Amino acid sequence: MSQKEKLLLFVLACLNFTHIMDFMILMPLGPQLMRYFGISPQQFSLLVSAYSFSAGVSGFCVAFIADRFPRKYLILVAYTGFVVGTLACALAPTFGWLMVARTVAGLFGGVLGAQVMAAVGDTFAYERRASAMGVVMTAFSVASVVGVPTGLYLASVWSWHAPFWFVGGLGLLVIGLIYGFVPRLDGHLQGRAKTTHQPFEVLTNILKSPNQLRALWLTTTIMLGHFSIIPFISPYLVANVGFSEKNIFLIYAVGGALTLFTAPQVGKLADKRGKYPVFVVFALLSMIPMWLITNLQINSLPIILSAAGLFFVFSNGRLIPTQAMTSSVVLPQQRGGFLAINTSLQLLMQSVAVYWAGLIIERQPDGKLLHYNWVGYGAMAFIFISIFIARHVKPVDAQPISQPQNVEE
Repeated sequence: MSQKEKLLLFVLACLNFTHIMDFMILMPLGPQLMRYFGISPQQFSLLVSAYSFSAGVSGFCVAFIADRFPRKYLILVAYTGFVVGTLACALAPTFGWLMVARTVAGLFGGVLGAQVMAAVGDTFAYERRASAMGVVMTAFSVASVVGVPTGLYLASVWSWHAPFWFVGGLGLLVIGLIYGFVPRLDGHLQGRAKTTHQPFEVLTNILKSPNQLRALWLTTTIMLGHFSIIPFISPYLVANVGFSEKNIFLIYAVGGALTLFTAPQVGKLADKRGKYPVFVVFALLSMIPMWLITNLQINSLPIILSAAGLFFVFSNGRLIPTQAMTSSVVLPQQRGGFLAINTSLQLLMQSVAVYWAGLIIERQPDGKLLHYNWVGYGAMAFIFISIFIARHVKPVDAQPISQPQNVEE
C-alpha cells in the first residue's frame, strides 16, 4: 500500500470518526437533554430520529446523481454541510433550534457513508479492498472507545454543548485534510458520455428482484430491533436503575473495546462457517442482553457493564454477516446504487424505530421511564423475524469485478 493510499485512508477514517461520533453522542446525552429542556421521552426520540430521517431522505435522493460528480467534490460539500450542522447544534439555545440543527447535520451526513465506501472502492482493487474497508471502518470502534467517552466527559465538566463544539472543531481540521489530500476520484466518470444514464434504474432493478427486496426487508427488521433500544439505554439506566451519568461513558468504552477484538474474528468465522449460520447464532444470542438491559433493576457496575458489553459484542456480531449478505444480492455493476438505497433504508428505519419506542415509553413525575421492557420485547420479536427473512437472502452467482485503480495525482 503506497503512502498516498495510506494517507487517503487516514483522512477517510478521520471523516468517519467525526461523523459516527456526532451521531452516537446524542443518545448518551439523553438524561442531560431531557432535564435541561424539560422534554418527554417522545420529544427526545424525535430529536434522535430527526437526524436519521433527514439523513435517509438525503441519501436516497443523492443515490440517483452521486455517480455524475467526482467523489472528492461530493464528499467535500457534504462534509462541510455536516460540520456546519454540528456547530449549529453547539450553538442551539432551545429544543426547537437543536431539532433544526440535527436535521441539517443529518441532511448532509446521510451522504457521507456511501461516498466514503465508494471512494475506497474506486481507489483499491477488489483483491485489496477488504483490508482498506477495515481501516476506514475501525472508526466506529474508536468513536465508541475514545470519542463518546471524551464527549461525555466534556459534557459533565461543561455542558451538553461541549461535545458538539469538540466534533465541530475536529471537523474543521478534517475539511482541510479532505481539500489537501483527497484526490478528485473521478475515474468512474470516464466514458460516461458514451452511455445513457438511467436515473431510476436502481429502483427498477430492486423491484424486479425478489432477492433484493428480501435483503431490504432484512435491513428493515434488523434496524427496527436494534435502534428501538439504543437511544433509551442511558436515560433508563440513569432514571430507573440509578446509574451515575458520569459512568455512562464506561458503557461505550467497554463495548467499543470489546468489538475491536471480536469483530475481526466474527468476520473470519462467517467466511469459514457461512454467513447465515453465524447470523442466526448471534441474532439469538443478542436477545439475551436485549432482555437484560430493558429489564435491569440492579445498580451494579459489573452487571451493567457486562450486559452492555454483551449487547455490543452480539449486536455487532449480528450486523457483520448481515452486511455481507445484503451486499451480495446484486451484481458488482449494480452494487453501488443498491447499497446507497440500503443505507438510506437503514437510516430511515433507525428513525422509525426511535420514534415508535418513544411513543411506547412514558415518563413518570419522578423521572422514571415506564414500558422500556415492552420496547425490548418488540425489538426481540423483530430480530427473531429477521432470522426467517435472512434464510431466503441468497448471493448472486457472479464473480466480483476487479477495479485496479490507484489514487490519482
